[in-house]
Amino acid sequence: MAQLNPHQLAESLRGGLQPLYIIHGEEDLLRVEALDHIRAAAREHGYLNREVISVDAKFDWSELRAASQSVGLFAELKLLEVHIPGGKPGKEGGEALQELADGLPEDTCVLILLPKLERAQTQGKWFGALARHGSVVEAKAVSGQALPQWIRQRLQHHNLDIEPDALALFAERVEGNLLAAKQEIDKLALLHPPGHLLNMADAQMAVANVARFDVFQLAAAWMGGDAPRLLRLLEGLEAEGEEPVLLLWAVAEDVRTLIRLLAALKQGQNLAEVRNTLRLWGDKQTLAPKAAKRLGINRLLAALQECARIDRQIKGAEDGAAWPQFKHLLMSLAA
Repeated sequence: MAQLNPHQLAESLRGGLQPLYIIHGEEDLLRVEALDHIRAAAREHGYLNREVISVDAKFDWSELRAASQSVGLFAELKLLEVHIPGGKPGKEGGEALQELADGLPEDTCVLILLPKLERAQTQGKWFGALARHGSVVEAKAVSGQALPQWIRQRLQHHNLDIEPDALALFAERVEGNLLAAKQEIDKLALLHPPGHLLNMADAQMAVANVARFDVFQLAAAWMGGDAPRLLRLLEGLEAEGEEPVLLLWAVAEDVRTLIRLLAALKQGQNLAEVRNTLRLWGDKQTLAPKAAKRLGINRLLAALQECARIDRQIKGAEDGAAWPQFKHLLMSLAA
């Protein structure tokens, strides 16, 4: 089994195709690009017969078995794409995918395209069978912290460079919207000759304000104590008309998690022991312990009481405007 990120995939394909690829992840742009890279490599290596299977709730899994056993009439090599947009093949589908992985057809490159998968799905037997026999490409979301470097690397592919202040503006304006970031980079490549150093004026003129804020980015900002980014996220969500109900629920759940974490650590447990129980995955594995230590139990309990008060304001059971109180709460947690 090989675990590859999208960049590693591009490097790997130069040496030829593997018999099985599994693409999954939350970043749509990177999943589509990985798919395009494999298709291009398949054409280059003579896989001229391409068959696409799209799985929905009524899909007959015998079609997959038939497709994996069929031989093209006009091309010896075949690329077989299996698109599972729901990410849940079910019992019959899981068995069919295991059977496919354990008996990969000759002269065929199989490509399984999936959305972002939950932990339970990646631990399923069907995914385990695919991963054992194939190369897994995970298209993870590009975090706000990693976004500037991602932008710089993409610009360098076009032989362009960018000044630090212009890069900071670029990243701020496209945060949370990687497809828009790519489009703006492509536009800059058309506007400027190779070797050009992009400055603040270039960025201000060319880069639209297309940031799309995700409510779950809030956790990384306030747990990490990044007040400027947190304020930008809050203002963006408020400007987009986001209701504070879901935001408040997410924050209250995270505060409860930190309280449980402090209690577990006080009882002598370590992070590895409670990570799965408390759902501390991804960035939260490092952010949550630091935030819990920084804030302490008293501030966290007070924050939970404040969440309850804001909830009453949202429901009209208590006077006051919810948005200003919610912003004040989060900024205090990030301080």
